[in-house]
Amino acid sequence: MSVTPPRRTVLRGAAVAAALPVVGALSSGAAHAAPESRRPSGLGANFLVFDPSMGDAVIQAQVDAVFKIQESNQFGTERHVLAFKPGTYNVDVNVGFYTHVLGLGESPDDVVIHGHVTADAQWFEGNGTQNFWRAAENLCIVPPDGLERWAVSQAAPMRRTHVKGDLTLWPSPPGNRWSSGGFLADSLVDGQVESGSQQQWLSRNDTFGNWTGSNWNMVFVGTQGAPAQSFPTPPMTTVERTPVVREKPFLTVDAHGSYQVFVPALRRNSTGTTWAAGKAAGHSVPLSRFHVARPGDSAETINRALSRGQHLLLTPGIYRLSDPLRVSRPGTVVLGVGLATLQAVDGNSLIEVDDVDDVTVAGVLLETASAGSRVLLSVGDGRSRRDHSARPTVLFDVFVRVGGFVPGGTETGIRIDSNDVIVDHVWIWRADHGLDGSVGWAVNPAGTGLLVNGDRVTVYGLFVEHFQKYEVHWKGEHGRTYFFQNEHPYDVPTQSAWGHGGTRGYAAYKVADSVRDHRAWGLGSYCFFNLQADIYTDRAYEVPDAPGVVLTDLMTVCLNGPGGGGILHCANNSGDPVQNGFGTYFMKQYSNGVATA
Repeated sequence: MSVTPPRRTVLRGAAVAAALPVVGALSSGAAHAAPESRRPSGLGANFLVFDPSMGDAVIQAQVDAVFKIQESNQFGTERHVLAFKPGTYNVDVNVGFYTHVLGLGESPDDVVIHGHVTADAQWFEGNGTQNFWRAAENLCIVPPDGLERWAVSQAAPMRRTHVKGDLTLWPSPPGNRWSSGGFLADSLVDGQVESGSQQQWLSRNDTFGNWTGSNWNMVFVGTQGAPAQSFPTPPMTTVERTPVVREKPFLTVDAHGSYQVFVPALRRNSTGTTWAAGKAAGHSVPLSRFHVARPGDSAETINRALSRGQHLLLTPGIYRLSDPLRVSRPGTVVLGVGLATLQAVDGNSLIEVDDVDDVTVAGVLLETASAGSRVLLSVGDGRSRRDHSARPTVLFDVFVRVGGFVPGGTETGIRIDSNDVIVDHVWIWRADHGLDGSVGWAVNPAGTGLLVNGDRVTVYGLFVEHFQKYEVHWKGEHGRTYFFQNEHPYDVPTQSAWGHGGTRGYAAYKVADSVRDHRAWGLGSYCFFNLQADIYTDRAYEVPDAPGVVLTDLMTVCLNGPGGGGILHCANNSGDPVQNGFGTYFMKQYSNGVATA
């Protein structure tokens, strides 16, 4: 099966800089006009809180002012939260870069937007393949024309949302209308979801009226109303139940103006949303038990608070850290809002979680701003026999960026040594484009995106791109992956610069030879070697030939033109090449040395 490729257009250097707006601080614009009484103390000027008594016109003006700053601000420093107290609003919310739209109710239906909460791509001539770093959560959206639009690519989750109408996942005309990936969880769409040009998509624990459209890799886990399993014609991968997960914690406010963070309970073998039958199971933690961090806080200040047993809320902004944040107490919640960004400025790691129960790390962008980091986020430190299955640690919406904004490097993006960890949506990205001086084979070096040493680790929504060695290296037993999206590095200068032990290139998804039990569903790996240097990788997926290692619904795509190179095999030495021009290859299953095409 072949499709017209929605290829990501690459902006580099001056082209990106020229595309970004020149803006002042938000405090000089209309969006900063929210009265202090409407904003919870300590959450900062860029955490805007709205309630219906403010009037729709006032709210609309502030929302529009934020969008004016953030629409095309792909590598800017501004970060914003647009938070709506329970009630009904008649506003349109355009969601640009580093903008986090939140409803503050206990249920999505507590905050009703009669209007749109929209991600579109007219800033980029209708091309949504760079609509990154934004989010919408905990809202009911009633689009006046019956159609909501969320045209996004990586690192742009929509969670815990009720769309009273249809939802489309590709940009509005004109333009090529491409989009490249996305994640929807714990959400209800009353009508139809249309995937349009989306290359790939993961829906987890959603409920749809119905779904239409497909491209390369559409995956549904625990989703009611999902299309039937049909890979590769069309390429739908449908897993009936979600084996184990809990939903991302979220902010709420009560009638007295007190803020809490609600932490949903663990679910097993689930389908549909947590809130369909009423209030979700879980517990609330008063905001008074959090250290509310602001940009400028040092790692020392934050770590003192964590060691005292406080949770951590990272408010919008950029945190330049020369030491990691250390999480050592079971049950700790680390919650970022507004795409809170941690930068490693001294070759350090950024978050280190001990081998303990029930930690949450959610809603953070982790970025190298120096060379030499060994790892940016680690869970555990070395192999462990501890069983955390009753109270697993979970990572939600954790995004890693190596290059793009500033040069820097790391050996590993995320390393998981603890057992039973759940990962719910990550984008681990070595930049393929960005500001001048931030991207290059030796400028933003990065080895492996995700390294898993722990056992019984489960991942939903694994996006890893452009790393220079194995993009995913899985060494633990009983691992499970539901949806994988990958691009090999674009900028390989020569074949001799990329390979090991006589093997051309590196597999995108490597399961160690010692592993005897591993399963994965819905895997897509793409190449776009853009230097016309005739670059090849021998295979996209490399796994041991063991009965318990099973890859289901996997594919490869070549996007580069003639002379670029390609991927020679899909899994191990099985599968046809995709090379020197657009091509796709689909494989239904690979296990124990046997491929089913």
